[in-house]
Amino acid sequence: MRDILENLDPSRPVVIGGATASGKSALALQIAQAQGGVVVNADALQIWDCWRVLSARPSPEEVAQAPHLLYGHKHCGESYSVGHWLREVGDILAAHQAGGPRPIIVGGTGLYLSALTEGLAEIPPTPEAIRAEANRRRETEGHAALLAELDAASAARVDRLNPVRVQRAWEVLRATGRGLAAWQDETPPALLPRDQASCFVIDAERDWLAERIDRRFDLMLEQGALEETRAVLPVWDRDALWAKAIGAPELVDYLLSRATLAEARARAQAASRQYAKRQRTWFRARMKDWHKIKRP
Repeated sequence: MRDILENLDPSRPVVIGGATASGKSALALQIAQAQGGVVVNADALQIWDCWRVLSARPSPEEVAQAPHLLYGHKHCGESYSVGHWLREVGDILAAHQAGGPRPIIVGGTGLYLSALTEGLAEIPPTPEAIRAEANRRRETEGHAALLAELDAASAARVDRLNPVRVQRAWEVLRATGRGLAAWQDETPPALLPRDQASCFVIDAERDWLAERIDRRFDLMLEQGALEETRAVLPVWDRDALWAKAIGAPELVDYLLSRATLAEARARAQAASRQYAKRQRTWFRARMKDWHKIKRP
C-alpha cells in the first residue's frame, strides 16, 4: 500500500477492479483516507438498496470514513444498465474536473469498468417482448441454445460461461438484426480513457480467494443475509437484475423449503467461487495493461 501511495498522482481519478472478496473496496477506502477523494461504486449488485449484506456493500462504519457514491441508490424493480451507470459516473467526473473530489472508482463488474475506460456501444433498448422470449428460452432450453444462434463474431467475443451475457447478445441480434460485435465495433470514445486514470486490478490467488469467499458468506449469514432475503420474497423475480445477487437464489430456495440451510450455504459458496473465476478470467483478458496488485 505504501508503494502504491508513493506513486499515485492525487489529482488523477483511480479505477480499481478485482474479483469478489479480493479486498478492492478496502484498498479504495485506504486511498481515500490517505489522499482524499470519493469512493464510487462499480459493482452492478451493490447499487440495489435491498442488498447491503449479501452484496458486501461498504458498512456504515466504512462509509463514515470517506464519501461513497452510487451504493444502494436504486430500488429493486427499477431499470438500470451500464448506460445508466456511465451517465451517473460522467456527472461525478465532470464535478471533479470542475474542482470537486477525485473519484476512486471500484468494483467487480468488468463490463462497467471496460465501458468506462474503453467506451460503450450505443445499442437500442431491447423490447420487452423480446426480453420475455429470451428469459423463457434461457429458462427452458439453457443459454447454450441462445449461444448457438449468435452470429460468429459475437459468439467468439461473448463470455460463453455467463448466461446473462449470452442472453444479452442474443437479444441485441434479435431486436436489431445486427450482432453485438458489430455494435461494439462502432463504440464511441471512452468516458475515462485508460491513460487519464490510475488503473489497478487485484490479481488474487485462486485458493486464497476461495477461502475468503467461503468465510465471507458465513459472515453474511451471521450479519443478516437471511433476513435481507426474506424481505424481498414478496417481490422475488429470479430473472430480474437485482435478483442476481450471488447467494440470493439459494437462500430463497431455503426460505421456500426447497433446500436445507446447509445445502443453500454450500451452493451459494460454490456460485460465488464460480463468479470469481469468471471475474478473474475477464480481468486477465481485458485489463492486461492495468497495474496488477498481487494477493495475497
